[in-house]
Amino acid sequence: MNATALSFVLVAAVVHAVWNLAAKRVGYGGARFVYLYYTVSAVALLPVTAVMLVVEDERPQWTWLLAALGTSLLHVGYGVVLQRGYVVGDLSVVYPLARGTGPLLSVFAAVVLFGEHPGWLGLAGALLVVTGVLVISTGRRDGETDPRARRAGIGYGVLTGAFIAGYTLWDAHSVTGLAVPPVVYFGLGSVIQSLMLMPYAFADRPLLGRLWREHKRETLLVGLLSPVAYLLVLYALRIAPVSLVAPARELSIVLGGLAAWLVLGEANAVRRLAGSVIVLSGIAAIAMA
Repeated sequence: MNATALSFVLVAAVVHAVWNLAAKRVGYGGARFVYLYYTVSAVALLPVTAVMLVVEDERPQWTWLLAALGTSLLHVGYGVVLQRGYVVGDLSVVYPLARGTGPLLSVFAAVVLFGEHPGWLGLAGALLVVTGVLVISTGRRDGETDPRARRAGIGYGVLTGAFIAGYTLWDAHSVTGLAVPPVVYFGLGSVIQSLMLMPYAFADRPLLGRLWREHKRETLLVGLLSPVAYLLVLYALRIAPVSLVAPARELSIVLGGLAAWLVLGEANAVRRLAGSVIVLSGIAAIAMA
């Protein structure tokens, strides 16, 4: 993989793990919390998006808006399902499953639908990433008292991964095939996502206000860091194939797993670290592909 693309992806992985840790700390609110941080992203990106629309050499196209609408639909589903998973399950289960299922489906679709050829080393790296995710997320956790909650976490993690695969492939098509500028693309998407969730969010204004008062820091962290992480990935997609970018960004699951152990006190550290070593081996194989 191109060194610049790899550096973008690795920085994005660190930022991504940080904002997911912040999101996990919000134990209620669901889609309303998602609305709050999408709105923060939209407000932060709106002036940048406006400037980019003016300075871009290519005149704005209607296809840009349609592309942003497509990613917004997928991101709203992703955000709501992920936050629900964090309410009912552990970060160490939901996060690695979500991040692992996504690249598995992305690589498969990129090869089958887009005709990409990442090579045997790249495919072996993707397989190692997925294997590491399974090692981290499976097996009974020490002190587990409610297996139903764990099964729910697994279900939401896998469903989140399906949304990740969907928007990764759509975004790769949008920023390459449709040539939508990444900042404009994400900025428009953030505004549309906020508008989509607004009616539901304002149906319970007291709860929305309580969420903002009690979790303002988490809202700002997620709302500001998630665009940084994702824009780095979009730029990486412009210079490297999706079948390599999608698995490489999963270094974040190693960081997320360590944060779940060190910050949140979740158990089974030995199994998690063993899975992390496998994931890192997969990242190295992808980087050399």
